[in-house]
Amino acid sequence: MTADRHGHAMTDTGAEALGHYEQALDDLLFFRPRIEETSGALLAAAPCSPIGHALAAYLGVLGTEEQGAAAARKTFTAFRAGLDTARLTPRERMHLAAAGAWLDGDWRTAGRVLGEIAVAHPRDLLALFAGHHHDFLTGDGLRLRDRVGGALDAWDEDDPHYGPLLGMYTFGLEENGHYEHAEQTGLAALERHPHDVWGIHGVAHTYEMRGRFLDGARFLDARTDAWSEGTLLTVHNWWHYALYTLETGDTTRVLDIYDAAVHHEDSGDVAMELIDAAALLWRLYLADDDQGARWAAVADAWERRDDGPHYAFNDAHAVMAYVGAGRPARAEHLIADRERWLAATPAGPAPANRAMTADVGLPVCRALVAYGRRDFAAVTDLLLPIRHRLHDFGGSHAQRDAVQRTLVEAALRAGRHDLAGTLLSERSRLRPISPYNWSAKARLAERTGDPERAAAARERARVQAAGRVGTV
Repeated sequence: MTADRHGHAMTDTGAEALGHYEQALDDLLFFRPRIEETSGALLAAAPCSPIGHALAAYLGVLGTEEQGAAAARKTFTAFRAGLDTARLTPRERMHLAAAGAWLDGDWRTAGRVLGEIAVAHPRDLLALFAGHHHDFLTGDGLRLRDRVGGALDAWDEDDPHYGPLLGMYTFGLEENGHYEHAEQTGLAALERHPHDVWGIHGVAHTYEMRGRFLDGARFLDARTDAWSEGTLLTVHNWWHYALYTLETGDTTRVLDIYDAAVHHEDSGDVAMELIDAAALLWRLYLADDDQGARWAAVADAWERRDDGPHYAFNDAHAVMAYVGAGRPARAEHLIADRERWLAATPAGPAPANRAMTADVGLPVCRALVAYGRRDFAAVTDLLLPIRHRLHDFGGSHAQRDAVQRTLVEAALRAGRHDLAGTLLSERSRLRPISPYNWSAKARLAERTGDPERAAAARERARVQAAGRVGTV
């Protein structure tokens, strides 16, 4: 029996396979596209490796794609069919339990078991990475922070993977509102590994959440070679860059970024990249900026995917695309399919996606369709009860803000001025540097007959968009 460099025993994993495993961990941490190839090489060298199969299973579910998960489940089930688990170490058995639960849609058990591994083996990178992204996909902000934070004391700061762990911790800190601490932690991670794209991503989020869009753009500009191509996060980090640009009001530049990097004719139908494309176009849609041809391409991609009920967060973005492309019937078809699935799926022990869909996913999807037909009162009624529970269907604060903005716009257009005022007060207190927030305040003041306040808010938005934030 071999052992990895942290002393974890590896059953049926010889020296060659162990080398592939160590490389796979490095590829995971730095989001290299070759991770699938490395994982395949590991299993080719050690077809019965429990950790190799656990890694392949995690890769199958982390992409949130139904077909990828189904293929991984088939391979994983075949491996476990003749497995003598008594030969395995307790750590390996826990990994197989976590991977199996996740493949079966039992995300809660998967997250719990991964947490147990991290307590018993805090230097298990695979458990920390899979658990961290599990927490992101389920919107569990506290565990997103504390799962990694709880393991860091077990690590030597000179370990080459300590930096990427700081990058992961950065995102957990940011999602819990510790923005300054997160920024400093992320910068410390990048001092160790300048090409840590997850660390770059975490720092980018801190600028987004504080409205420091110019600082965010400068931060990304200074590291273009590290994040702008050749990684699994390339599209997503370009999306962040486009959000910063959108705050300046330069929609021409936003669309240039979109066409060059977010979605174009050579883009694959990758769910997470289509989420970014739909979310960016939806922000323009809320500003009455019609992008019909771009919407059509994204909607076509979602239609080609033709996903079943697998991950509610994806469903919402598919519906954005169908509404934006003027295909309400396709959006209604997706909603009806999910309603049938809910009716046929017991509310007891069930896939975690059932609750995600029933409690948040479907209300969001119905609200998006209502927005498309300009029924703003219905949008408000659907989103208001769940606005503080949107995290329950996954994603980050920055991603979910597309839905939060939908509620703001619906309240304004439905004449729900008291509600709109409350929402904008919340937003501007959290993010006082945000041209969007102040331009929305100006529109509210105009609608309520306060031209002086409208002019002041509009000027504040103009000055912020021009970058003279220090004068405000």
